[in-house]
Amino acid sequence: MNINEKFGNNVKDIRLKKGLSQEKLANMAEIDRTYLPDIERGKRNVSLAVADRIARALDVSLKDLL
Repeated sequence: MNINEKFGNNVKDIRLKKGLSQEKLANMAEIDRTYLPDIERGKRNVSLAVADRIARALDVSLKDLL
């Protein structure tokens, strides 16, 4: 499993535990709703800025997503 897949899996796991839809999380993180599914599948190379926005939206540390 590469880092993109690991990051995506962690985002998805935490999102589901918090009961958030992909659309809701995307809105909270201020990213396009069509971008999040690709992140969760490990198909996107996420910038640190986007990773930080996702972590803040999920109320976890960036370390928790890595």
